[in-house]
Amino acid sequence: MEERRVIHEITPLMGKDALYIADRRKKEFTYPIHNHEVFELNFVEHAPGVRRIVGDSNEIIGEYDLVLITSPDLEHVWEQNNCTSDDIREVTIQFYLDMSDDGFLSRTPFISLRKMLLEARKGLAFPLSAIMRVYREIDSLSSVKDGFYAVMQFMSVLYELSRCPGARTLATSSFAKVEVESDSRRVLKVKNYIAKNYMDEIRLTTLAEIAGMSPSAFSRFFKLHTGRNLSEYIIEMRLGYASRMLVDTAKSIAEISYQSGFNNLSNFNRIFRKRKGCSPSEFRETYHKTRIVV
Repeated sequence: MEERRVIHEITPLMGKDALYIADRRKKEFTYPIHNHEVFELNFVEHAPGVRRIVGDSNEIIGEYDLVLITSPDLEHVWEQNNCTSDDIREVTIQFYLDMSDDGFLSRTPFISLRKMLLEARKGLAFPLSAIMRVYREIDSLSSVKDGFYAVMQFMSVLYELSRCPGARTLATSSFAKVEVESDSRRVLKVKNYIAKNYMDEIRLTTLAEIAGMSPSAFSRFFKLHTGRNLSEYIIEMRLGYASRMLVDTAKSIAEISYQSGFNNLSNFNRIFRKRKGCSPSEFRETYHKTRIVV
């Protein structure tokens, strides 16, 4: 069986370059799963049926797809899967922006842009409404000859995207190695506790006590602030850690199951397949295949 490996890509963005833009027409996706230091906005059209993998997210895309990735460790790939289109277009824009606390993007006019770039450490997929809002600018970006105007046009794309509702993160924070964040101090304390104790039994009463609330009041409070039931959040975090171990270690699936907090192997396999659309062994195989890139 052909194997595929995760490639840490050395991108064409070199030295003092501000942008690297690749605007391609092609009949298939052949590049292997990879990650890279620079940020990337990837737009795909006319490729329904392509499988997009970002971290532990695995989805089939439609006619249009737009994803922003700002983590050097987050593996990603667009796979041909069952796409039959012979007129695929892919526009890949690679760039880097200073995200330091005292950098230019920390200034007030860029608050929404900075927030989006931080969220994109887990991969950020944009809805069709957002894609259509910036389609013209992405479509023409590779034809802008003046570097300054190209950068300004691209920054306007990022800014418009940061103002569009409906963008959703793809990888789980535990897989993407991103620290949990919250707008509520109580929720953050609970999330940090779960992140440190995900491998053990986690009781609602314990979490409610940490938050200083009754169990029923805390359950409602957590759902209100996170949009997810507490049990769903814990399962998602455990699956993220399990997925990362499947990629980064040679541990058996049984070991990984217990070390990620699942009480038995069959339960882990069932939940993993239901949430990820494949078995743990199939997930591992996807990441560990190798392809020679010429």
